[in-house]
Amino acid sequence: MSRAPQAFRPVPRTGVIYVTSEARDRGWEPGHPDWSNLGQGQPETGDLPGAPDRLESLPLPPADADYAPVPGLWELREAVADLYNGLYRRGMGSHYTAENVAISGGGRAGLTRVVAALGHVNLGHFLPDYTAYEELLEIFRLVTPIPILLSRESGYAFSARDLEREVVGRGLGALLLSNPCNPMGKLVSGDELAAWIGIGRSLDCSLLVDEFYSHYVWRREAAEPGPSVSAARWVEDVDRDPVVILDGFTKNWRYPGWRVTWVLGPRDAIRAIESAGSFLDGGGSRPLQRAAIPLLAEDRVRQEMAAIRAAFEPKRAATLAAARDIGMTVDREPDGTFYLFVSLRDLPEPLSDGMRFFRQALERKVICVPGVFFDVNPGRRRARHLSRFHQHVRLSFGPEAAEVERGLAALVAMVDEARGR
Repeated sequence: MSRAPQAFRPVPRTGVIYVTSEARDRGWEPGHPDWSNLGQGQPETGDLPGAPDRLESLPLPPADADYAPVPGLWELREAVADLYNGLYRRGMGSHYTAENVAISGGGRAGLTRVVAALGHVNLGHFLPDYTAYEELLEIFRLVTPIPILLSRESGYAFSARDLEREVVGRGLGALLLSNPCNPMGKLVSGDELAAWIGIGRSLDCSLLVDEFYSHYVWRREAAEPGPSVSAARWVEDVDRDPVVILDGFTKNWRYPGWRVTWVLGPRDAIRAIESAGSFLDGGGSRPLQRAAIPLLAEDRVRQEMAAIRAAFEPKRAATLAAARDIGMTVDREPDGTFYLFVSLRDLPEPLSDGMRFFRQALERKVICVPGVFFDVNPGRRRARHLSRFHQHVRLSFGPEAAEVERGLAALVAMVDEARGR
């Protein structure tokens, strides 16, 4: 048996990478007609009715063979700032500029830059949340990760008063969250989101808001001005309020393979994040950054948002219906994202355990993600067997409708067989 050289430590994989690696060993590959990837962490990337035409080719002028600047092409930074000002800050006295934006080569690269730029702070994070946060919060030893467990029984509710108590009581200097949240789709919006930002402002707690699913919002009354949600709407002063936003083409534009993302925040924070990028990754792809600029036109973005809603809402409804038919417990219907986080506690053994459910589903050529991967646990400071989410799985309705329906039907058949139906 081979092993890594002594100098290397075991490095865990994120949930999606783990489950797709396990599936690949059983014959899965992307686009395989017999498989359904309900563990998928990306949206369908093809044409959608009513969406803008997909970009299928790139110009490659000789100058774009050069490195891109570490903070990104100036024109792209301007386009990002203009989009946020147009969508969320009309009539407000403070507006984003290119200096408030840093471009990165993927969401994880942006997150890594941000956390690397933090000082000695207590960094709060929620349970459950995005699986990649776990190793991210482990490798940078300046920050001390502080877990905040959300209650399943209360539908994962967390109020502004709860936030204030956590910031004061645990001395949080920063809070990392996905909004809408991956995996359970919880959304903080409107007056509630404004209150959260007010607490960050008054207590000098930086809010690091991962908005990669902000165009996938299913509560119409929550979208501001619609059909999306962003903390940028409630920032008073873009250079003083401690709000850092991460987003990009990965989910909301449905170009995950481009790895073009950005961080938006106060200029001084962006300078620190840029400096972190200079030694972490050196900057992103120049040709793809240039190609991204026209895709940020506000009218085009609104058209894409509307197409996403029209295509994904029926898949959301179908996934909810199938989950309930199977006997899964939906603790909270997703306000956003293209995921459903469900409890298996009422299913027959061995399907009531998330990891066993996952492995049984693989035998039916269906991929899902066990809930333990969302129990963000940097450094394994808590025993895995104590996870609150070992009886959960995340189901994705990111793939095309036919693949989602095929996978759901296979799961219904699997549970029916376990019940002897």
